[in-house]
Amino acid sequence: MRADRLISILLLLQNNERMTTRELAKELEVTERTIHRDMEALSAAGIPVLAERGKFGGWRLLEKYRTNLTGLKADEIKTLLLSPSFQHLADLGISDDWKEARQKLLAAIPAPMKDDVKDISNRIHIDTGTWRQTPREMKSFGIVQQAVWEERMLQIQYEKADKQTSDRIVEPLGLVAKGNTWYLIAASDEKIKSYRVSRIVDAELMNENFSRPSDFDLADYWLKSKQTFISTLPKFEVDVEMSPTIIQRINFTGRFVQVIHMDNPKDNGWIPASLCFDTEQEAREYILGFGNQIKIVRPVSLRKSVRGMAEGVVNLYSENER
Repeated sequence: MRADRLISILLLLQNNERMTTRELAKELEVTERTIHRDMEALSAAGIPVLAERGKFGGWRLLEKYRTNLTGLKADEIKTLLLSPSFQHLADLGISDDWKEARQKLLAAIPAPMKDDVKDISNRIHIDTGTWRQTPREMKSFGIVQQAVWEERMLQIQYEKADKQTSDRIVEPLGLVAKGNTWYLIAASDEKIKSYRVSRIVDAELMNENFSRPSDFDLADYWLKSKQTFISTLPKFEVDVEMSPTIIQRINFTGRFVQVIHMDNPKDNGWIPASLCFDTEQEAREYILGFGNQIKIVRPVSLRKSVRGMAEGVVNLYSENER
């Protein structure tokens, strides 16, 4: 509805110093022409909306203008009360603050809505941990957080995958939680990189501050970085024929194999499919685990190596039975 959109524009302008027509249109998923019509409507209603031209221009509200917008809907309040990851809150040291803020928000909810929203944490719970949690050691997490908030240069000792360490001076831009793993996003040598926090062996705050790039968007950077990382992952594709008895297990264990596609069953009931693994060794061990329920079609080299492994297993147990 237009009324909801006009309120959204007011909230966006109150929470941001200024926004361009394009930014507002993208945020509200409408055309730029619609935004211009909405601005005319706000001005006609007496809202002091100003348009500034130039490279750093955009729409803004008159300085010190604030409006007390009420009328939050029950569904909107529910989104605010959804429980985030308690592990992440604990990592950041703000779990108690979150609980207190939640209680204050509940106290401010109009009485008719309380019964609809107060029990949401007992209906939806978000757990970002794994089933078998690996103990994580993040000795310098507190210092890293402080550097992010205060925009201070940070000297870190970072451990690479080969266990070698190196000293680096970085400009910490933000923190990202991927599952239960934290990453520091920081600029170094005019490049923005990701550092796993658990690999930061030591960190020391420097007295020097830095200026954040005005166009840096943490969520956008992480999305692009993740897509780039995924595109560089190794791939080993295999054409197979599978017994229908294992199809459910194949689909269930998506963590180990990606099913690219499946064809219609052949006359014997077996199903042709294309599978994707990270490495040939992973493919070999995975397929061998299904015994005579998966037949490798291509590549021929994998078929030969799996047969060799199977023969080795048979010989091992044959020797033990002599």
